Amino acid sequence: MGRNVALVVAAGSGSRMGGALPKQFQSLGGVPVLRRAVAAFAHHPRIDEVCVVVAEGCVDDAVRSIGDGYGDVRPLIGGATRGESVRNGLDAIDGATVLIHDAARPFCPAEVIDRLLDALEDHPGAVPVLPVHDTLARGTLVLGETIDREGAVRLQTPQAFRLGSIKAAYDDWQGPYPSDDSAVARAAGLDVAMVAGAPELDKLTTPQDWRRAEEMVARRMISRTGLGFDVHAFAGEGPIMLGGIAIPHERGLAGHSDADVVLHALTDALLGAAGLGDIGAHFPPSDPQWRGAASERFLLHAAALIGTRGGIVDHVDCTIICEAPKVGPYRDAMRARIAQILALGIGQVSIKATTTEGLGFAGRREGIAAQAIATVRMETGT
Repeated sequence: MGRNVALVVAAGSGSRMGGALPKQFQSLGGVPVLRRAVAAFAHHPRIDEVCVVVAEGCVDDAVRSIGDGYGDVRPLIGGATRGESVRNGLDAIDGATVLIHDAARPFCPAEVIDRLLDALEDHPGAVPVLPVHDTLARGTLVLGETIDREGAVRLQTPQAFRLGSIKAAYDDWQGPYPSDDSAVARAAGLDVAMVAGAPELDKLTTPQDWRRAEEMVARRMISRTGLGFDVHAFAGEGPIMLGGIAIPHERGLAGHSDADVVLHALTDALLGAAGLGDIGAHFPPSDPQWRGAASERFLLHAAALIGTRGGIVDHVDCTIICEAPKVGPYRDAMRARIAQILALGIGQVSIKATTTEGLGFAGRREGIAAQAIATVRMETGT
């Protein structure tokens, strides 16, 4: 059918939600709301471009919230109202169809997008809806007359349109813009189809909505495990770095960074749990900027990547394999330092040590090895 563009409207102030930041930039389950809203379209194979309409002065906040991994998401400047923001966005994009979506609806199922695009084959517009099951009535402080709910539906976003048709409808609109794009389309005589919406598409408006969304995220979290291993040979003079602390020893460890086998193994374990490759892919040994670097930077990086994906580190465990130095006197200091780096409680960090009974390179006192395991919780499909 041609090029499909998603237009995510994120120019509101979110005043009813409260907080220093507009709700679209606030963190929901460790991930900004706007990033979640964008992800639904950026990951969908039928969406060719994602544009985000933000308030003037908020482009940097939007770029920071969206983060990496979604290609070129184009920020556009909105207007004083939602309708003006949509109009500005429509004027700035090209394509065959547009899906106009509110950033305050961060959980858009892929099947809803498919249903909308399929409906545009036969209609110039399509909206997702849910049936109304409760009794409806008018009233403010005192209950008024009931309203017939027969045939009533709740409208959601994204709302999909053939781009030329909705642009023309907005051009013809007179007076203040409505809060719903299908109203503009219908006023222009466009036939707007209804497709099945989804409960998770409900808008975040109040603190109660936010708590509901947090509970939804928690239900989608699954436990994942990653393994890490590292080894470094003895070379030069001590001390050596183990678990983020300097330990006296007559010999040092050879490595491009500070050769901390514990932090290297833990970094690989975290990256593995998140499905993000290994330490060498993120910090190539051939890159001179990592020469002599503190390994805590690697561990912080892995933890930050998990955090930006809404993940939670639950526990890390590392076994150090060496004949010397003795690990016991420094075990708690290592645990405390690793817990500090990862912002964990010390009870979530385990350090153990063993020897190889004189066997292999560790038994011959040629170096130190470490193997680690990390348990994290991440959302399904992350």
